Amino acid sequence: MSVVSLLGVNVLNNPAKFGDKYQFEITFECLEKLQKDLEWKLTYVGSATSDEHDQELDSLLVGPVPVGTNKFIFDADPPNTSRIPDAEILGVTVILLTCSYDGREFVRVGYYVNNEYDSDELNADPPAKPILEKVKRNVLSEKPRVTRFAIKWDSEESAPPEFPPEQPEADLVADGDQYGAEELAEEEEELAEEEAAAVDPDAMVDDAEIVGAEDPAAEESDAGSEDLEAESSGSEDELEEEDDVEGEGEGEAHGDDAMDMDGADKPALTPQTDAIMAH
Repeated sequence: MSVVSLLGVNVLNNPAKFGDKYQFEITFECLEKLQKDLEWKLTYVGSATSDEHDQELDSLLVGPVPVGTNKFIFDADPPNTSRIPDAEILGVTVILLTCSYDGREFVRVGYYVNNEYDSDELNADPPAKPILEKVKRNVLSEKPRVTRFAIKWDSEESAPPEFPPEQPEADLVADGDQYGAEELAEEEEELAEEEAAAVDPDAMVDDAEIVGAEDPAAEESDAGSEDLEAESSGSEDELEEEDDVEGEGEGEAHGDDAMDMDGADKPALTPQTDAIMAH
């Protein structure tokens, strides 16, 4: 809660000539006694493209400030035209009325200002060098832009928190545009599918068939071996000769496998694979 609240600002001399002083009637409310003065400033924005031409027109210390509603007149000098580019004198610009306490700004009021000639002929065909005596200003006082800032006043209790307060209830409400919302929806969908499959009898049957698919193959392989042994006959010498022949065949097969690995079946090396192997 702010100790000082701005209640209203009236621009007194408006419209006026470009070289006239600015005059503001400022009304504010003070809720408790302040140890220091309030500092009011008026800044003229000299260029829309650079802040190098901004000018502090005037500043005023107000204090000691009594508790309650206060009103005063703030006069400020016009801008120094030598610090404003000629191309920026005419047209729309901005003035900023600010107030600070102990070097901390707590309120800012911005006004648009329209600078133009006081005759239609000059506005229709403005000279290259502005004629300042014929330029008038009009502060658009009906549409101010007020910005307030939370600051520390005299007590430590008045200091704003460094971090925003925790809002656990806000975390419970998912925002559709928040980051990660799509990923969360996909995970929930996958979880729902897994839960449905866990309770679906058909799905359980399919899983059982898939799990047991390897067992029949293994049984068939074992059965085939038994049949071959059962059907085999002859003397032990014949069996030994057959074993010798099979052993030679197996040796040749292994040799062919080795040749294939050294030959056409070997994957071709590329610079990328060479680099990986080097590491």
